[in-house]
Amino acid sequence: MVRRLYDWTMDLAGRPYALWALAVISFVESSVFPIPPDVLLIPMILAARERAWIIALVCTLASVAGGVAGYAIGNLLFDTLGQPIVEFYGYTDRFQEFQAAYEKWGAWIVAGAGFTPFPYKVITITSGVMDLNFGVFMIASAISRGARFFLMAALLWYFGPPIRSFIERYLPQLTFVFFVLLFGGFIALRYLL
Repeated sequence: MVRRLYDWTMDLAGRPYALWALAVISFVESSVFPIPPDVLLIPMILAARERAWIIALVCTLASVAGGVAGYAIGNLLFDTLGQPIVEFYGYTDRFQEFQAAYEKWGAWIVAGAGFTPFPYKVITITSGVMDLNFGVFMIASAISRGARFFLMAALLWYFGPPIRSFIERYLPQLTFVFFVLLFGGFIALRYLL
């Protein structure tokens, strides 16, 4: 099953509408969707290394735009839309503690979450709830998301064929590690905040 999904993703990565699909995934991941855009970004760059920079740019721009949507959810729709999302990820009981820390470290929290596999949508919504300065939010988001996606693009561009061979050889193990890290991030976030 994992192999078929990988083959489907690699096939999608070579299609003319692949950038649109990446943009949609990047946008919704930054506001509500739990799966990071890396699942499409990596195969797209491996399938078309000469387009690595445009792929990273589209991913960055869509992700930052999705972050604006998350910010708006927190700022304008927290009671109706943001609160259920925070509850879904299990943060309701620690939200007050996090707000205090956020007032002090908001820009660094946005930058850290934007660069790491940390669930970025929680940070975008919280930024809106906390009414973090929108300019600070945008700068931290653009720098951190851009750094993450362009660094990944650079590594995949430079090491393309060997990385692709490695991924194809160890796909089941890498899929398992990916999901352990993804769910581990959510669990760690729940207990750290």
